[in-house]
Amino acid sequence: MTPLRLAALALAAAVLAAGLQPAPPASAQAPLRIMVLGAHPDDCELDAGGCAAKWAALGHKVKFVSLTNGDIGHSRIAGGPLAQRRIAEAKRCAEILGIETEVMDNHDGELEPTLENRRKLTRLIRNWRADVVIGHRPNDYHPDHRNVGVLMQDTAYMVTVPFFCPDTPHLTRNPVFLFSDDNFQKPNPFQGDVVIAIDDVIEKKMACVRALESQFFEAGATRYGGILPTDEAGRAARRKQVDAEFLGRFSRTADRHRAQLRQWYGDAKGRAAKYAEAFEVCEYGRRPDREELKRIFPF
Repeated sequence: MTPLRLAALALAAAVLAAGLQPAPPASAQAPLRIMVLGAHPDDCELDAGGCAAKWAALGHKVKFVSLTNGDIGHSRIAGGPLAQRRIAEAKRCAEILGIETEVMDNHDGELEPTLENRRKLTRLIRNWRADVVIGHRPNDYHPDHRNVGVLMQDTAYMVTVPFFCPDTPHLTRNPVFLFSDDNFQKPNPFQGDVVIAIDDVIEKKMACVRALESQFFEAGATRYGGILPTDEAGRAARRKQVDAEFLGRFSRTADRHRAQLRQWYGDAKGRAAKYAEAFEVCEYGRRPDREELKRIFPF
């Protein structure tokens, strides 16, 4: 171990001994503190916007964090102007849902699971005093998504280690880490450990879809210069098309996890649910039993 490393550990020990206390665990009565991680400013909204609205309505604290600024997520504009536009869109979604949001200043398409990024994410989770952390699985079509999953897994447990990032009070209880839903099958398919009906908040989630105009009305990075309507009739038709696409997407989530919906809500309500969000427990964090999951998702 280098002298510099030894000195850093000695300083950290002195700081801890002097009274830097670990972040206290949440009590059973305290509002939950949930952090949702996404690769880009739209991922959190699509993966957990419905549950975020439900948590916020009950007084729980939710923060969305985009690990990149989305600065190449458009077919005609890029760089700082696009990043600023997407930050503004994320802030509008946070207002709709009643939550907090943060967009990190990493370039879109270039996120890597480095030690520096692990430290940054560890500090974010600790400072939020998270009870629950949600993010992408590490098998996904997009490298940024995959690396969010790797980084999230790499912070699980480390957020409780006092001498890792000792400048930020460690957590005394490991959060529950969850993966958000996807359709990828290899090397292992998504498992819907928790499936939540979001019919009662679907309008808030759809309001977020509409607020993310650069991505969905303009079709984001893959429209390749396609012509967008400029007349009001054409724009109305485009808005209707986007609504249909995303309502279909959220409906397919419910259909794909219909059996779990029936287990969670009972047969009649489970069959009736039109829209849903689903999550898988990451085995690297705290292992919640079914009763704790019901407390985390008190819907």
